[in-house]
Amino acid sequence: MQHNLTFLQDILLNTPVPTAVYCTDDLLISFANNAMLRLWNQAERVIGRKFADIAADFKKDSISGQIRTVMKTGIPFQANDQKLNILKNGAWTPFFFNYNFSPLRNEKGVVYGVVHTCTEVTKLHEAKNQIVNSGEMLGMAIDACGMGTYEIDVTTNGIKTSDNFKKLLCIDSEITLKALMEKVHPDDRHLLEKARKDALANGVVCYETRILQENKSEKWIKFFGKIIKDEKGNPITILGVVQDIQKQKEFEVELKRKIEESTLELRRSNADLLHFANVVSHDLQEPVRKIRIFDDFLKNEIAHQLPDRSVMHLNKIGDSATRMQSIIEGLLAYSTMDKSIQPVEKISLNDLLENIKTDLELIIKEKDAILIISDLPEVQGAAILIHQLFYNLTQNALKFTKAGQPPRIIITSCIKNINSTESVEISFKDNGIGLDPLYAEKIFAVFERLHSKDEYEGNGIGLALCQKIIQRHNGTIMAKGEIENGAEFIVTLPLEQAAENI
Repeated sequence: MQHNLTFLQDILLNTPVPTAVYCTDDLLISFANNAMLRLWNQAERVIGRKFADIAADFKKDSISGQIRTVMKTGIPFQANDQKLNILKNGAWTPFFFNYNFSPLRNEKGVVYGVVHTCTEVTKLHEAKNQIVNSGEMLGMAIDACGMGTYEIDVTTNGIKTSDNFKKLLCIDSEITLKALMEKVHPDDRHLLEKARKDALANGVVCYETRILQENKSEKWIKFFGKIIKDEKGNPITILGVVQDIQKQKEFEVELKRKIEESTLELRRSNADLLHFANVVSHDLQEPVRKIRIFDDFLKNEIAHQLPDRSVMHLNKIGDSATRMQSIIEGLLAYSTMDKSIQPVEKISLNDLLENIKTDLELIIKEKDAILIISDLPEVQGAAILIHQLFYNLTQNALKFTKAGQPPRIIITSCIKNINSTESVEISFKDNGIGLDPLYAEKIFAVFERLHSKDEYEGNGIGLALCQKIIQRHNGTIMAKGEIENGAEFIVTLPLEQAAENI
């Protein structure tokens, strides 16, 4: 028996929970374990002393009163999250405790003492405060953003909401699913069922709907939430926010209206441009053609009678008329390209380049040019446009050559995977006058020329036309080179086109 009592006493003395026992109305300490002694900041010599003597720096009056009440009534007392100042490292420091006073009774049921146990909960208190502060800050942030919060119990369909939620949905009475449904515009109520199914599938609630206000007007509201599940994966709660998106919807409507107006205006502008191009094609080409014809008549009839200076003037008239006709034709081709739809077909680039060599046969012979062409693949595209692209790039390489040096053009290709699309990269490299890298992108602009028209012929539209053709075929084009050290144009084209027409 004595062994058991000693064993029990050892347990109580060394338990980490501070424990003490008080007897008599003076609250004499009859037992205090090591944890309680450390809490009191006392040595072992406390047995037989009064609680008030060793607890002078606690809230001794109120605590003593609580202990005496338990002693008299036999009713246990419990206090939670109570602040007490404890002397620690020479300084009084606030701590928080949960403590209990339980009566001790003899065999007759008479209370003869009180057991005091306590647990420090300072960190728990701080964590709770942090959660509360975070919740308050989150609530302030949500209110500042004009949002409302809601919580739905999936089991009972009970709804808890913030005041802002009721304000946004114009609901004064108790919030129920039925009340919410009645607020939703009849044409949008199917969205709620769809949102429910989507939420069950992915755990997220997200939809936009119109809410009927008291004056029968409509207001757009966005619901967003997340399903919270228990440890078994069963939905228990939906937490979410609502947001007034009426101004956003009004902005979208206004933006759509302006886009439609701009699109209509753009169509009108394009129609005017097309009409202008037709006028240029038919009405301006005829006078230019006549200027060239009559200039030729004059040269044939009287050139031998005129001094050399006058003949030079006639030649300049003819050259200017020829350039004007070239510009008109280029402008017409550039402005009408977007209006013409071309069927997509298989194109042999080898055959296409052979045809272009035939078309440019005279200038190739005249300049003693050398064309080195590697084997090229087949691609899908609009044959007439791809022919124009390769013709312009080849002619461009033959045009900008160095004086006294035969042009050398190397055309090579390789297959590449570009953005998960199998494509061909084709290089047109020459040994001509080259280009300044600063102008590598600028040369694709309409009417952009890097050289005088007196030095090199052209209308300034050829490369711009190439870029348009490339864009329609979902490809890319770039230029690089050095001054007096040749230029290189690199074209990429998908081997297959997604659409049947371009």
